[in-house]
Amino acid sequence: MPDLIDAQSLAEACRDAMWQGDRASRALGMRVVSVGPGTATLDMTVRDDMLNGHDICHGGLITTLADSAFAFACNGYNEVTVASGFDCNLVAAAKGGDRLTAVASEASRSGRTGVYDVTVRNQRGELVAVFRGRSYTMKGRPLVPGLPTGRLPTGS
Repeated sequence: MPDLIDAQSLAEACRDAMWQGDRASRALGMRVVSVGPGTATLDMTVRDDMLNGHDICHGGLITTLADSAFAFACNGYNEVTVASGFDCNLVAAAKGGDRLTAVASEASRSGRTGVYDVTVRNQRGELVAVFRGRSYTMKGRPLVPGLPTGRLPTGS
């Protein structure tokens, strides 16, 4: 790691550290498309074993994709941050073979709490779910020891 690190590089280092231990997201075939300070995009293809009795994607798995994007977005500051709650509204069905993309963005971050919005869309750009997560940052717990924590300047 360089002596000086910018916000984007820090978010990427946090992504790498989290992904290594994220067995749930990997098991569901998720992929981290991009991360940045307070943002993340993940995607997942709906497999046959993700379909419920109505032959559509189980809503809990769509919510899990959104929750994973939320986790990567709120952990990009190298401070261990967990969910304190969330709401997920499923607005359309996802079918087998659909490629779902969850885009998370920070709405608010102050002190040790934050609010993050996530949209989940299919490969046609159709809205599938809207998720709002509330985060809580654990005091004094860096995700990647040895790197700075908190908001950093963006690179040039």
